[in-house]
Amino acid sequence: MKGLSMMVKQRSVMTASDIKRSLTRLAFEILERNPDPDSLVLIGIQSRGEPLSKRLHALLIEQTKTDIPLGSVDITFHRDDFRTRLTVPQVKATDIPFSIDGKIVILVDDVLYTGRTIRAALELLVSFGRPAAVQLAVLVDRGHRELPIKADYVGKNIPTHEGEHVKVKLQETDGEEAVILNSYQEEN
Repeated sequence: MKGLSMMVKQRSVMTASDIKRSLTRLAFEILERNPDPDSLVLIGIQSRGEPLSKRLHALLIEQTKTDIPLGSVDITFHRDDFRTRLTVPQVKATDIPFSIDGKIVILVDDVLYTGRTIRAALELLVSFGRPAAVQLAVLVDRGHRELPIKADYVGKNIPTHEGEHVKVKLQETDGEEAVILNSYQEEN
């Protein structure tokens, strides 16, 4: 009997200009829903939510001329699968050098999938204070939620199937800009 191997089929679902356009739209949607920029703080989830939050931050400042606080969270030790993951975690620092009490926190991530990353980020946020509200902005929502979590702002919905994976590549982390859908299939 021959051993099975996996074939990866890649398809680009967002280009650099698509990403830029989506982030611009997300910034306008955030300001439409939250007209007082002084009530906002942005917090990016590491690793790719952080550069996306920086880009959204720049767009929001450009529109409002208000310096909106910007931070980041590393949820590594707050994940419910922390002890069962096969890889050694690359821990980065959480950076929230401001109060979130009474603020509207815009939590930013690249891909919303099961909801477990967002649950971990919410758990971490409560140790920093009590925000008035937490809103979620994601570049991609791929579905398949395991927890009752829904994004308030979505750049693009990409319905996926079993054996598919969404990979966000950003200039800041990967040296290129794209959203790729990888399909894994057994090869005989």
